[in-house]
Amino acid sequence: MRVVYHPAVQADVSRVLRHYDSINDRLGDEFWEELNTFIKRAAAHPQRFHFETRDRRRANLRRFPYHFLFREIPGAIRITVIRHHKQRPGYGLKRR
Repeated sequence: MRVVYHPAVQADVSRVLRHYDSINDRLGDEFWEELNTFIKRAAAHPQRFHFETRDRRRANLRRFPYHFLFREIPGAIRITVIRHHKQRPGYGLKRR
């Protein structure tokens, strides 16, 4: 299944990578690897992830306190937001 991204997701990822790169050079790379692994899993089997809202599923990363929300669209998933577990619960929910 294809993966489509909301335009603001790039800013979400960049912010997280800057944070982890400022701590340790490898942490940013490790976050990126884990994020891509979970995106591939969500694309392959979107139904394995629970609903966060009525039409969006949530994928929690294992090692990092982040998750992403995505919607199923015909032939693809659309990732709408990548956020910290403790970020405001409404952050990114207006994104389609």
